[in-house]
Amino acid sequence: MPLDAAAYWLIGAMLLQGALALGLIWYLGFVRIPMIVRGEVRVREIALSRTAWPEREKQVSNAVDNQFQLPVLFHVACLLSLAFGSGPLEVVLALAFVLSRYVHAFIHVTSNHVIRRFWAYTAGLALLCGLWLVLVVRLVLVATGAK
Repeated sequence: MPLDAAAYWLIGAMLLQGALALGLIWYLGFVRIPMIVRGEVRVREIALSRTAWPEREKQVSNAVDNQFQLPVLFHVACLLSLAFGSGPLEVVLALAFVLSRYVHAFIHVTSNHVIRRFWAYTAGLALLCGLWLVLVVRLVLVATGAK
C-alpha cells in the first residue's frame, strides 16, 4: 500500500534521528581511538569500566548514551503514528523533536553548557510528550468510533 506524504516525512524524521545516533557513535570512535593510540588510556583500564576515560571521551560518550533514551520513545511513537495513519501535526512534532536532539547533541559535544543542554532536552521532552498525547487522543477517538 502506498504511503502518504505525512508518512514519508515521519519516516524521514526517524532516519534523521538514526543518522544522529550513528554519527555520534562514529565520532566517539574518532575520539577514543587516538586516545588509545597515544597511550592516554590503556585498553586494560577501560575493558570493564568507563572511569579511566578522560573527560572529553565521557562528554561524547554521554551524548551517545542520550540517543538511546528519549529517542527510543520517539521511534515507538513514530511507528504507532504510521500504524494509525500519520498527519501533519505528528510530522511537525517529530521534525521539531529531531531538531531539538541535534541541538542537544551539538551542545553536548561542544561547549557542554549544562543550562543550554537542559533547555534543549526539555524542549525535546515537551515535543515528545505532545506527540504521545496526539497518539493517545487518536487512539481514544478510534476506540470510541468518533471522527
